[in-house]
Amino acid sequence: MGIFNKMFGAKDGDGLKPEKKSYLNWISLNSLEQLDEIKEQSKTASILIFKHSTRCGISSMVIKRFENLFTEEHQHLKMYYLDLLTYRNISDEVGYAFQIMHQSPQLLVIKNGVAVFDASHYDITTINLTRFI
Repeated sequence: MGIFNKMFGAKDGDGLKPEKKSYLNWISLNSLEQLDEIKEQSKTASILIFKHSTRCGISSMVIKRFENLFTEEHQHLKMYYLDLLTYRNISDEVGYAFQIMHQSPQLLVIKNGVAVFDASHYDITTINLTRFI
């Protein structure tokens, strides 16, 4: 079995691949009041909002790739997660509040109370997160 463990990345013969440490700490965006908090927090740091459709295959693929972008240097980025299907009213208000046309999936970066960057679909997976630190 040793050769198979080496080939397939098993750790200590347990048959499992080592788990990658995650530096992404999602904050659930589930109330309209949080939008005021986000605007206030954005006065001192960039705040990111990821709008995700749980029924969309593209959105599911993009969120997995996006999560892999996070490294140790990004661990302090505030990252909000918005489930579009459950919180459609919040998604609508995000569009109004930050003057961004709705897309899914979509990433918004809020700084000083306004959207300074947005990307959608696969463009999300190519951004340089370090520029928002």
